[in-house]
Order: sequence, then C-alpha cells, then structure tokens
Amino acid sequence: MKPAEKRSQALASLTKTQRERLSHIDFKLYFLGELRRADVVDRFGTGPAGATRDIALYRDLAPENLELDNSDKVYRPTQAFEPLFEHSAHRVLTALTQGYGEGLGELLGDEIHPMLRCEVPSALSLPKTSVLAPITRAIHRGKAVKLRYTSIDSGRTERELVPVALVDSGLRWHVRAFDRRNLQFRDFVLTRMEEPMVLEDSVVQREETAEFDLQWSRIIELELVPHPQHTRPEVVRMDYPFAEDGVLRVRVRAANAGYMLRRWSVDCSLDHQLRGMEYALGLRDPLVLYGASNAHLAPGYKDPRSDREVKAL
Repeated sequence: MKPAEKRSQALASLTKTQRERLSHIDFKLYFLGELRRADVVDRFGTGPAGATRDIALYRDLAPENLELDNSDKVYRPTQAFEPLFEHSAHRVLTALTQGYGEGLGELLGDEIHPMLRCEVPSALSLPKTSVLAPITRAIHRGKAVKLRYTSIDSGRTERELVPVALVDSGLRWHVRAFDRRNLQFRDFVLTRMEEPMVLEDSVVQREETAEFDLQWSRIIELELVPHPQHTRPEVVRMDYPFAEDGVLRVRVRAANAGYMLRRWSVDCSLDHQLRGMEYALGLRDPLVLYGASNAHLAPGYKDPRSDREVKAL
C-alpha cells in the first residue's frame, strides 16, 4: 500500500474531533509557519496533555512535516512539508482575517482579532439578528413568516412570506421567498423587514416551495473571458482560473445571475462596450441571460426584447 493511501486510511479511522484538531495543527504549520502546544489548548480546551497527544499523533501521520525549534520551543514546518488536509482558500482567508474559532471571544463579548495584519472592507448593510433568526428558522423548518416589509414600490405593508433561501448579493443580504400577497417568488431585503414571526400553524403548499421557483431552479452557465479592450489581458488570465480554451465557466441560478455579474463587474453588453479597469471580464454571450428575472442588474446588459420595441417605435 502506498504511503498516501495508508495515511488516508489512518485519518479515516479517527473520530471527527480528532481530525478537527489535526486539521488545526496542519493549518497553523502551513499558513502561519509555527505551532505551539498552547495553540491546541486555547482552540479546543483539551489541556496540555491532550495537546501533546494530538501533536504526537500528527507527527506519527506526517513525520516529515514538522520539526521542533528548541530555541523557543515551537514546531515549524520543514522544507518537505505537504499539507495533511485540503484547506479551502475561502475558509482559510476567513480564519486568517476574522479569527473565527479562536478562543471564546465571541461568547464573552471580547473583540475577535485576525491572525495576521490585514484589511477587509466593512459590510455597510447587515441585518439585525432579531430579524435574521426567525427567517433562518423558517427556511430550515419549511415554515411561513408574517412581517412588515418596506419596499420602494409599495411602501410599508404586512406580508406573509415563505422563505426558501438566503442570498448575499455582495452589497446586502436578501431572502428568496414566496410572497403570498403577489403569489410569486421574489427577493426581499433583510434590512427592510420588521418583526418577522414564524407561523407555526400555517400550512406551506407545494407551489410555495423552492422546487416550484423556476428562477431559482434554472441554472445558467456563464462563460467569462478577459475583456477584449483590457490593456493587459495576460494579467487578467493570472487573476482568474480560466480553462485551457481561455474561458472561465461559472454556474449560477437565474434568480442570482444579475447580482453575481454586477458583483464581479462583468461587462455584459453585446459588443463589450463598457470601459474602465474595473471591467476585467466580459460575458461571452449575453443572450444566456435571456429570461433571468434580474438580468437588468448585469452591467451593460440590454434585453433583446426592449431593442425590438425601440426599433418598432
């Protein structure tokens, strides 16, 4: 049996808690370049003896990954280090910049510090947890909610909604939900909701569930390319994981396509006419957005039906 296969079998035989502790050790060595016994103690509350056992187990599985620096009693990764676990770049950056999972600061009301010096833009629009909690409970349990909602078109109204999903548009969080007032699925901004209450006795009909939301169920494959007018397309190709044919393919829900394309600053005009360094990417075929409910939010996109109407006039 090859060493890698043997190691995989050994990891699979461990408990989930053991794998979490070993993954943390792996993370500290790989991304911060050092590991102390206190790192394991502070993160998991295992006590010094337990932390020592975890480090010894890690050394048994990957003896070539770390060595003890006796000058300050810290373990460091060796030149031959290879991560024992696959680490998601997204989760790694979240941990490094926001310190999630490091100690009890969140529970005790203390400030959570990043693991290293960094700068992350602040979210300007976040919902109140008192609003968020009933909505997430309703999504998880398949229930309806009653609330007051303020919209640009209708002002402040009483609504009954059946929430099916949360969506981060990049600018704010909203809820995909069936609106019992208009009998259709729509997007509702969380910060515009007031006093949502889960309706325990209200029966949710099949047509109010996510499987009947055609915009949510429809998947669009976006083909993104370096913007034809970009002055340094080779730099764009370094910034994004393009395939060998020079195309970056991303699958999104039709209900979210406009939000995502705006968030990524993708030029969706038919002839890629938008100018500016923010438009590093272009949508190869804007017609794929036809029928998407929020396609109008995509930079430069024009509904082909509106063009025909203009010409007719």
